[in-house]
Amino acid sequence: MIYDEINKTMTTERLLLRLFRESDAETVVRHYNIYKSTLTLPYPYTLDCALSWIEHHIQNFDADKSYEFAVCDRHTGTVYGAIALTNHQRYDNGEIAYWIGEEYWGKGYATEASKAILDFAFQVKHYHKVYARHFASNPASGQVIQKTGMKQEGVLIDHVKKENHYEDLVYYGIVKNEYQET
Repeated sequence: MIYDEINKTMTTERLLLRLFRESDAETVVRHYNIYKSTLTLPYPYTLDCALSWIEHHIQNFDADKSYEFAVCDRHTGTVYGAIALTNHQRYDNGEIAYWIGEEYWGKGYATEASKAILDFAFQVKHYHKVYARHFASNPASGQVIQKTGMKQEGVLIDHVKKENHYEDLVYYGIVKNEYQET
């Protein structure tokens, strides 16, 4: 991963992680089929929702609150999805969250972006720990998390309610001295 602090971008072998732009809002809405795999996205998800979400990214980034990136093809600029890292400064840790549009599933983009964001967390932001979670009903997300080197730390049974039924949340984590840069 190569981080460009001035442009707030990361590049990997195939991907460019960059801040979202207003012009990405329609693409975000089009990829909204990921709603069922996410905890906090509203339904229906409108263009105004996407614009409001994007509007706060630079402010959150500059305030070291969270870092939200569009996951894009490095050469064409096609937006595949999003990846974010929260910053819990008090605890020197943060959470990775991501989504990839369904038409791009199974190509390794979430794994590649997640490894880049781990590099960013440990090398640039100097976190002690990074964690991630997923619905137990979405094991593919767990496979992505495991490929980054994170280890399962526990399952919170019936921890959240989504569409009138309860979901287990599976938690993973990794500390800096266990992480191997990829």
